[in-house]
Amino acid sequence: MRRRAARLRSLALLVALAATAGAVARPGCRSDDSPALARVRAALKDERFVAYEPTSLKVVDGRVTPANPEGIRADLTVLRQRFDALITYDAVHGAEAIPAIAASLNFRTLIVGVWNPANEPELEAAIAATRRFPQLVAGLSLGNETLFTQRSDAAALGAIIARVRARLPGTALSTTEPFHIYYQPAAAPLLAQLDFVLVNVHPIFQPWFRQASDATAAQFVVNVLERLEPLVCGPVLVKETGVPSSPSEAGFSETRQASFYRELRARLAPSATHAFAYFAAFDAPWRAYEASPSPGPHPEEGHWGLYDAGRRPKQAARELPPLRADD
Repeated sequence: MRRRAARLRSLALLVALAATAGAVARPGCRSDDSPALARVRAALKDERFVAYEPTSLKVVDGRVTPANPEGIRADLTVLRQRFDALITYDAVHGAEAIPAIAASLNFRTLIVGVWNPANEPELEAAIAATRRFPQLVAGLSLGNETLFTQRSDAAALGAIIARVRARLPGTALSTTEPFHIYYQPAAAPLLAQLDFVLVNVHPIFQPWFRQASDATAAQFVVNVLERLEPLVCGPVLVKETGVPSSPSEAGFSETRQASFYRELRARLAPSATHAFAYFAAFDAPWRAYEASPSPGPHPEEGHWGLYDAGRRPKQAARELPPLRADD
């Protein structure tokens, strides 16, 4: 999720962006009738996803303060009122406690994120969680923007996916990248290995965003999916999209955040082939200084949450109908 270069001034040019992105042929796909993939399709269609990092997790000057179980339970108790499916980013640093707590609160689905799939302890923690909670864990995201940030390459990531598949043959596997990475021809062999696709699509990093309507920003997400779906195997879940709620001088507000999601819901109804997750669960003020490799601070990075850092719901969360714990 970084700023793009092109200047777009209208919905027609938004369509052109998707149409002129680097084209690749649809890869040779794995079987799409496995029970694991059927489970992912059902979750996309029937459940409400949110991207979750614990509020008790902190990263300051590169030093991690792990999340604690008490904070995770408090977070997930609040989230369970409106969400029944979670996507995480990390399988260690306290995240080992997430599956058990999520299961105890009757979350229906968890996609376990592995920030660094080349890190053996983290990979082992994710595999252990999958085996311990087979009714909850529907899939793994092996890496988050690892190709985009050049922390790995497609061949190395593909080798890890193949290794995990041999150990977890009944689990759906994916990775997460910004949409334009998947458009590149070099990504085709990797796409052929994925059971489903997680993608980040951020209108706010388009140079037209501040002057655009919320309807245009939401339509941009839909346009990206329309371009992406013929190129990939399996269903697509937009893991990250949205609008921060602050700072106001950058054009962000709770009102605009809520309006964007309202427009997106109207255009992108969940189905067995595509859906979107709300990004993110909670504000994380530390991210203003740690989330981007470019010189900061970037204050908007601390305000993606549908809830603030004190777990209070913002307008976008309050507009979502509550769910019953047994939903």
